[in-house]
Amino acid sequence: MKIDERGKTRCNGVQGGMPIMMGFKERTFAPLTVVSVEELVPQDHFYRHLHKVLDLSFVYDLVREHYSVAGRPSIDPIVFFKLQLVMFFEDIRSERLLMRQVADRLSVRWYVGYDLDELLPDHSTLSKIRTRYGLSVFRDFFEAVVEQCQKAKLIWGKDLYFDATKVEANASMASVKPRFAVEAHLAHLFAEEECSQVGQEIAPEKPAPPLLPTPLPETQQEELAATNAQRHDWVEDGGQPNREETHGSYRRVADYRVSTTDPDATIMPTKGQGFHLGYHTHYVVDGGKKRIILNVLVTPSEVMENQAMLALLWRTRFRWKLRPRQVTGDTTYGTLDSIQGVEDANIRAYMPLAEPGERNALLGSSHGRTIHRNLREHYSERVRAYHQTAAYEKAMGKRKVWIEPLFAEAKQWHGMRRFRLRQLWRVNCEALMIASGQNLKRLLQKRGWGRRPFPAQAMALMPPESFEAETWSRNLPLKNQRASVAVASFASWGVVRGFFEAKINLFSLINGVIVVSAFNVANIIFVFLTFLYCSTLIHLDRETFWPVKLMFS
Repeated sequence: MKIDERGKTRCNGVQGGMPIMMGFKERTFAPLTVVSVEELVPQDHFYRHLHKVLDLSFVYDLVREHYSVAGRPSIDPIVFFKLQLVMFFEDIRSERLLMRQVADRLSVRWYVGYDLDELLPDHSTLSKIRTRYGLSVFRDFFEAVVEQCQKAKLIWGKDLYFDATKVEANASMASVKPRFAVEAHLAHLFAEEECSQVGQEIAPEKPAPPLLPTPLPETQQEELAATNAQRHDWVEDGGQPNREETHGSYRRVADYRVSTTDPDATIMPTKGQGFHLGYHTHYVVDGGKKRIILNVLVTPSEVMENQAMLALLWRTRFRWKLRPRQVTGDTTYGTLDSIQGVEDANIRAYMPLAEPGERNALLGSSHGRTIHRNLREHYSERVRAYHQTAAYEKAMGKRKVWIEPLFAEAKQWHGMRRFRLRQLWRVNCEALMIASGQNLKRLLQKRGWGRRPFPAQAMALMPPESFEAETWSRNLPLKNQRASVAVASFASWGVVRGFFEAKINLFSLINGVIVVSAFNVANIIFVFLTFLYCSTLIHLDRETFWPVKLMFS
């Protein structure tokens, strides 16, 4: 059987015949007609709603100081952050792949504001922009998103939950070398560059912000300044640990071994018997229903979870002007330093105590028995008293379903199982964008995204026009005297479930309306069975139960 170019079979060697069912598509491309990307993107598309709801004009104020007054025009900063959000929502692992996606998809082109004939930015430009902005701009972007969540009343602020998770670094264990050898090699490699910069002028540092007037005397101010200078601010230092601080003869593994691929990543044991290079991602989550992430910090995996807790707590509390009543964490946070800092701020520390061995050391001698008691033991006793309360049990049960699912969401859907960037300040930028996207999902839900229209087949319960509220005693405990409306979608006529299993007194005050999509036997049987089920459940007389109305569409 031969087929001509028109998709028809030849009949007796002559042209003509009948067309066959299997189609053939010719690769012919006509010149581009007059078409707009605005018309090609559906009106109900997700990126249209994101563009409508999320106003990113605040980005200009965040990055203005990073650009000169005159010079070659750069890529719009809003476009850069929109591309970062596309990476989050689409779970794209590299910026090279991101720009390929933007080139192929009309919806993303429309969202970033590039027409079909406009040249897209190169993927290497995004890396240079990230280096120009630094960590401070990404943290300001995250805090701007949290501020919008606070204005939308999504933050409760009464309970705070702390936790951290392990994230693999983008480096292999084969890149781990002795630290002294790596530092000696780098010192020899950049010795000439350091010598050439000796004669150059050093750029003046930015002036420090003026101090607020305080009624404290100068001596006390000097003491506070000295104390703050000795304190290690984890958030301000970007999660970088103070390696000069040691405890006795103990030395960290990271003091001897370092990765040449990612020097900030440290050796992290896995659930099995293996080891990986990784980081710790710390979250501070609000206790409200929306679970807004209030603070994020990434540290090397050698940093314990409790070390950065107080710094995160103070910054979260004063940045968002919160007065939490309780702070909840797992056993790792239950150290005396953490508990003392939380309790001294009049906040309840709901944490299991992390105390190895016996609480008191008992030493016997010929003169009697000596009991050693820690000077801060009263903090531990106060926390142990919390363990016997129902509020503590509720907080510990809530922690498992409040903050850990956020880590699972970020790892499963948004690429936080393994960081794609390297170096500590870059992985902090990546974690801040992931947390910003997670908060944006809650903010979009608050502002209308995610709602679905009513199904084609639905059942509604509503009072009749001549309805008057009853004054029966059984209705008095109800919080709402108005009849509520319930909607349920039925996949078929045979799905008759406990939809009407509400309070019986409500069914005596309502008028049943059943919407049927088509007039057929199946729907009639469905209506009959529903009416029979309601009559059996309610046990009301004919005067108080109004008949069911049928409306056929």
